[in-house]
Amino acid sequence: MTNIAFIGMGEAGSAIVTGWGVGNHKVAAYDIKQEDPDTVEEVALRYRSLKLRNGSLADVFDDADLVFSTVTADQAKKAAAAVAPHLNQGAYFCDLNSCAPSSKEHSAGVIEAAGGRYVDVAVLSPVHPALNMVPMLISGPHAKAIAPILEGLPMKPRVVEGPVGRASMIKMVRSILIKGLEALTAEFMLAVQAADVADEVLPSLELNYPGFDWDGQIAYNFERAMVHGVRRAAEMEVVCKTLTDLGLPNRTTRATVDWEAALAATGATAPADPRAVGPQDIAKDLLPFFQK
Repeated sequence: MTNIAFIGMGEAGSAIVTGWGVGNHKVAAYDIKQEDPDTVEEVALRYRSLKLRNGSLADVFDDADLVFSTVTADQAKKAAAAVAPHLNQGAYFCDLNSCAPSSKEHSAGVIEAAGGRYVDVAVLSPVHPALNMVPMLISGPHAKAIAPILEGLPMKPRVVEGPVGRASMIKMVRSILIKGLEALTAEFMLAVQAADVADEVLPSLELNYPGFDWDGQIAYNFERAMVHGVRRAAEMEVVCKTLTDLGLPNRTTRATVDWEAALAATGATAPADPRAVGPQDIAKDLLPFFQK
């Protein structure tokens, strides 16, 4: 791959390019924020700091061999449609966005019809601190072909057998539990703090789950939701859609959306080291935002 292009240059795109080493690859980028007078300077600064070539959609994608889509979930299908008319024949389009499998299938149809090769990519953990080496699942008919190319950049893909949507389905189903636990532990810990029963309740968890670091995990869950709650709520909306597509109820996941958004909306400052602060102190700071 000699020409790499990104559509979307926010946290994920910036992290990947930083991890490769600024200037180590020929990379171009287009971000919709460059069209907004309120954000154009912010994006221009990011382009300069990462040494990225930028320009119009045609300028960025007409000569790209490998495209990464790292936009928000609600913009993923629009991004695929915007890039499709400018794709080189045979160019890979790696969709890293957190979308329902049905949305990935839609985007794949658009890219393949334009002569591109669509790859479903599911990013399995936050891009920091792993950057370009964040674990990813990839699926679809071109997954095996693109895997060694991604590894060489380097990145950390793992091929899962199955069509486009398989990698994303794994991520969506996994998020039901991972993000659901964040919401549940927040509700639990706020109740513990409000009822002043921490001395009894927290040690009792060891009886049911021996060896599990509840204090550390609850504190970490708080921090994740406080910092990334808006984005996580948006992702869980997609998980709700995935469950609906499967013909299943999404009652608990719908509640997770509300909790993630509510924790982010407090505006409270998350601790730099949540495990050092502990869940009780974090809950104490957050409690006034939720008590009626």
